[in-house]
Amino acid sequence: MQLTLEFGGGLELLCESVKIHKVNVDPPNGAEKFIMKDLLSWVHTNLIKERPEMFMKGDSVRPGVLVLVNDCDWELSGQLDTTLEDKDVVVFISTLHGG
Repeated sequence: MQLTLEFGGGLELLCESVKIHKVNVDPPNGAEKFIMKDLLSWVHTNLIKERPEMFMKGDSVRPGVLVLVNDCDWELSGQLDTTLEDKDVVVFISTLHGG
């Protein structure tokens, strides 16, 4: 399945300053669907090059990271249990700013 991942608000710095990633992912062994929890694990392993603690806390994103799936807040679609489909666009934006 092909997904487009976008990082903004400074999160792109964790991915070698690349904002948009077109990636191919597959459900984990034996799974019929690919969910956000799987994607976050994949991103942590394959895209985050430095300071993963700035992106993830436990198996989810840190507080202050807005997650949109096809322009819809993931809180409306099940958060970690959100099912992803081929060609989905997932956006991660940090809402935390220094002063």
